[in-house]
Amino acid sequence: MNQVKPLNWAPKPGVGFTVVRREDGGMTLTFTDLSDATLDEWRDFAMEHLLGVDRRTRNLYDLRAVKEIPEKAIRMAVEANSDPSARNIRVAVVIADETITEAIRDVAALALPAAASAMKIFTDLAEAEAWLARPLDQIP
Repeated sequence: MNQVKPLNWAPKPGVGFTVVRREDGGMTLTFTDLSDATLDEWRDFAMEHLLGVDRRTRNLYDLRAVKEIPEKAIRMAVEANSDPSARNIRVAVVIADETITEAIRDVAALALPAAASAMKIFTDLAEAEAWLARPLDQIP
């Protein structure tokens, strides 16, 4: 019997993201802003969850409501993605448009040669969900 891991998250005033548990056991994080308060709270949440990763999982980051992604946010995501605990995670990032993709790739290219999780950037939510739905033994 598969037990769903507790989410251990509650909304906080002034923080621009929400988290829900996915049916597949992963998480969907939906961002409305990338303020310093949001980024700090997300980093704490992400690092706490990385400590408890015990099986392959799928996470969706929905950033479509965010019109600009600051370099600080990308660097924080690269740091979390470089953690060895992230090796069992498949991450789909959904953004509003392709112009943001280049900024993400430029900063992410500065990261360590191999990121720990399998990550892909999308502009279409249905495509992101289809990629996440692939069997986890087919990472990336």
